[in-house]
Amino acid sequence: MTENVAEVEVTDTSTKDKKYVVRGYYRCTFHDDILQETKSSAPSGLKLKCVGGGRIKHDDSGKDLLVYGYSQGYGRADHSIAVELLKQKYPDYHIDFSNEGY
Repeated sequence: MTENVAEVEVTDTSTKDKKYVVRGYYRCTFHDDILQETKSSAPSGLKLKCVGGGRIKHDDSGKDLLVYGYSQGYGRADHSIAVELLKQKYPDYHIDFSNEGY
């Protein structure tokens, strides 16, 4: 299964603290759709900025995730950031990235 994902920089407007999140929704065709949906569910006081996009290929049975590709509108995300975030969420998965592909 493959899904579009957006890497989003989240800034707390009061403290200026920043962190990154990776979001993808099967119902969203474009990376901007992902960003808009993420913004709509974010609490007030947060500024969200898409810093790039890509895709995730998910092999559930093999517990394997591959982050690859780019967004035509936002460019290529720093896939190493996405991989580190995914490793926290899925510690029993093999997770890697490639800068190849669309």
